[in-house]
Amino acid sequence: MLAEIKGINEECGVFGIWGHEKAAELTYYGLHSMQHRGQEGAGIVVNTGRELKAHKGLGLVNDVFKPVKFDDLAGRVAVGHVRYATQGGRGIENVQPLLFQSQTGGMALAHNGNLMNAHELRGELEREGSILQTSSDTEVLAHLIKRSGEVTEDSIARALNRVVGAYAYIILQEDKMFAALDPAGIRPLSIGRLGDAYVVASETCAFDQIGATFEREVLPGELITISDDGIHSTRFAPRDKRRMCAMEYVYLSRPDSDVNYVNVHASRKQMGKELAKESSIDADIVIGVPDSSISAAIGFAEESGLPYEMGIIKNRYVGRTFIQPSQELRELGVKMKLSPVRSIIEGKRVVMIDDSIVRGTTSRRIVQMLKEAGAKEVHVRIASPAIQNPCYYGIDMSTKQELIGANYSVDEINDIIGSDTLAYLSEQGLEKAIVKDKTINQGVCMACMTGKYPVKQDGELEIHYTSC
Repeated sequence: MLAEIKGINEECGVFGIWGHEKAAELTYYGLHSMQHRGQEGAGIVVNTGRELKAHKGLGLVNDVFKPVKFDDLAGRVAVGHVRYATQGGRGIENVQPLLFQSQTGGMALAHNGNLMNAHELRGELEREGSILQTSSDTEVLAHLIKRSGEVTEDSIARALNRVVGAYAYIILQEDKMFAALDPAGIRPLSIGRLGDAYVVASETCAFDQIGATFEREVLPGELITISDDGIHSTRFAPRDKRRMCAMEYVYLSRPDSDVNYVNVHASRKQMGKELAKESSIDADIVIGVPDSSISAAIGFAEESGLPYEMGIIKNRYVGRTFIQPSQELRELGVKMKLSPVRSIIEGKRVVMIDDSIVRGTTSRRIVQMLKEAGAKEVHVRIASPAIQNPCYYGIDMSTKQELIGANYSVDEINDIIGSDTLAYLSEQGLEKAIVKDKTINQGVCMACMTGKYPVKQDGELEIHYTSC
């Protein structure tokens, strides 16, 4: 059994809107649609026309904004954030958007991702006299931007060229809103329209929630400026082939979102089909672990000709175990969250489809529950390759020690989780399910699976890689 490890990264969601009379309310609904990206805290900063005004708190979006009178957050411009905080990073001071006030005006920042050189930059800023108020790497960018005094496209571009990693930023000031994506395009960020208003969000499901239409993706290395004059695009860094995070498709994004022009449900279903082609098994039924594995289970069942059944029920009032901030809560969360349907699985040879195995504790508990409920056999099929490497780009998988796939063989993992057989989807199968058109999609980052990182610590892009 793996030791409890404290992660250091985060996975979040950002949302911004420019030019709508109900900006704060729409931001609330947009954040609500992306609640799956973070449950630790939420916040909104609105431009009231006189100042930037913030409301944020710890907890779910609905709880944070339950006491709010949105008339007090009236304005046509707003930016919001939902946050997943890891151990050591919790606290109201780290809840975003971060709001900064100065003699030249206010600035708010919302960030999804992780800066690999944040520690070095913090040291440099502190030696120059900056006093940082949070432990969030988001604050680093704010100080880099303000070095030049004014918040402009040039000052933002200079600051972005100092940071290394994966990031999607929304930056708000009194008269402009900026959106930026890292040069490798690892994190998701899209632009939409709602009437005359512009909307920016981590996932397109937020557009559907508020009735906005998808316009396009923010491109790698692109800086978008939105104001009452319209929208303007510039490039702050050379654009490499996009390497969207594969885990957005495997687990993180909602199935009704389109990520880099590919529907998440459709890609997950194809993962299941490819998995069935690669590792079929003689069984009676196929079940999926709710919710992110259901699409893959449907695809596996269709390809294999086995019936798909709802063999596990999810308690809708319990959040995702992966994004709970401690191992103890993950363990308890599995028991509260999932229940086997005995009448469906009893006496059956079950193929259990899951999206991934990170630490192994959840898979072990689910297999145990299925067997306790009478499953004759449990064959585990994972709709992604084994996760064997840390993620440095914003997902809570920060060391090899905590990754079961990095420390044990497939046969050993099979024994640890108690399944009868275990198989993973190949790297080629995953890429085939995601990359539909290489002129548009180009490729995905599978660094956590392959060890081939598109962005290195020194900021250079990898030259030799296959899928990542």
